[in-house]
Amino acid sequence: MNANDAIAVFPIESMPIQTASNETRPLFKPSFLVLLIALLAGTTASFGQSTNRLSVDAVRRLRLPDVVLESVKSVGSDSKNPKAYLEVNGVIGTSIRFELLLPEDWNGRFVMGGGGGFVGTVQNMARGSVNRGYATVGTDTGHHDESGYLAGWAIDNLEAKVNFGHLAVHRTAEVAKALIRDYYGSDSKYSYFVGCSRGGGQAMMEAQRYPRDFDGIVAGAPAFNWTGLAAMSVAIAQALYPDPATLDHPVITKQSLERLQASIIEQCDAQDGLKDGVVQNPPSTHFDLSKVPGITEEQRKAFEAIYRGAFNGNVQIYPGYSPGAECDPGQWIAWITGSVPPMVAKDHVPDLMFAFGTQIWKGLVFNDPDWDYSRYNFSGFERDTRLAASFLNATSPNLDAFKARKGKLIIWHGWADPALPAQATVDYYRQVEAHDPNAAEYCRLFMVPGCLHCGGGPGASEVDWLSTIADWVEHSQSPDKVITSKRESGNVEMTRPLFPYPRYAVYNGSGDTKSAESFVAKSPAGLTH
Repeated sequence: MNANDAIAVFPIESMPIQTASNETRPLFKPSFLVLLIALLAGTTASFGQSTNRLSVDAVRRLRLPDVVLESVKSVGSDSKNPKAYLEVNGVIGTSIRFELLLPEDWNGRFVMGGGGGFVGTVQNMARGSVNRGYATVGTDTGHHDESGYLAGWAIDNLEAKVNFGHLAVHRTAEVAKALIRDYYGSDSKYSYFVGCSRGGGQAMMEAQRYPRDFDGIVAGAPAFNWTGLAAMSVAIAQALYPDPATLDHPVITKQSLERLQASIIEQCDAQDGLKDGVVQNPPSTHFDLSKVPGITEEQRKAFEAIYRGAFNGNVQIYPGYSPGAECDPGQWIAWITGSVPPMVAKDHVPDLMFAFGTQIWKGLVFNDPDWDYSRYNFSGFERDTRLAASFLNATSPNLDAFKARKGKLIIWHGWADPALPAQATVDYYRQVEAHDPNAAEYCRLFMVPGCLHCGGGPGASEVDWLSTIADWVEHSQSPDKVITSKRESGNVEMTRPLFPYPRYAVYNGSGDTKSAESFVAKSPAGLTH
């Protein structure tokens, strides 16, 4: 893997973005003013499609509380954008920038797409949905930083922190709905949120803190416990890079990662009944790190730290990565182990999770750009992170309000994710089930074998999650089984079924191993269905 490949795996690099300007805006006003939009901007309460739309000039003249529309333009259809739409760019408050796309052929629905990393540019993971008739919006979450993994913008700036933590997505959703109402002359019949990584955490925050914003929510590979992630990242950094002055000398080499990868497949692949390069359910397999050949004792201890996670004494703060899940050497170098030379040279960070972990502490917890990760011992973790957790973390298992408004939530995560440990998502879902034994009526978790961060990897991980959540919300078609696919050169190479956690797919012993029809559901207890 070369340096450019390492940087390219960061999810925001592949997302369409709109860079915000630095133009000064009016002073920040209380967020409750946005609630007036529903009364001041709306002219009708009817649902559905309308042909009586505002002109471009009329949209430019719209005045919403605490909102400035910077540009409004029509975008015609072409090979890249099959559907024509109206593009609206604006600013909410002093700094929350957004881009709203209003399709000419509107399907009466609205979807907001999440961002990645620390965001910092206008991002919308669902931007392409405009070509399916959805009105869609994205935001920069209230600050500007194109790196996506640095948090200097947050130091001593509580407004920026709260906007990033939760408020910017909520305010953007409110403004988007008001503009949709004015432009089309009717409300959206259904509203959705779809995100992965940071966007997955934004999705979970919406379900917990603003349950009335969306009818259906998809949270992929969610970054939802930021202080826990920061602890885990620093615990690993202390094992891999104990000396901050030697970030260009990784303990774990590419060769040792390749040996780990080969040993995982050799030990675990066939335990699910099919030797195909994909471990269907890593927690049910047995992996022995001591049997990995050709690695040093120092490297073995480093791998143990990666799998262990973060602890305060004997109490686990956050889980580590899943033993038995596939190790992609290139992805692990970029995300977990380093060292990526351009990142070291430019920002003095060896890999992405090192960057995120240390930057959360520096910018969002301690407001100290010189904070030294190598000296932190976690004994004061709860005290140190209490304030940051209050606006960053979406860890509440209480989804009662979302359930009461008949919302639906899909959470999904790849078992082989090299960015965010999948076990943390499983642990959260178990808490949701403990809080409400009937949680599966409105919230389901799908674990994706062989899936890296937000997609890719040796497994089948492509799913139309927007259609899946829409079918659940609009047609009461609960996702009892979801079919994933893997493509090579544009062609479907294999399909696999996903079943709601805790069930997972196993080969039925006959039939095409590349077809979903040859797999059945298995529960941890061993019962098949």
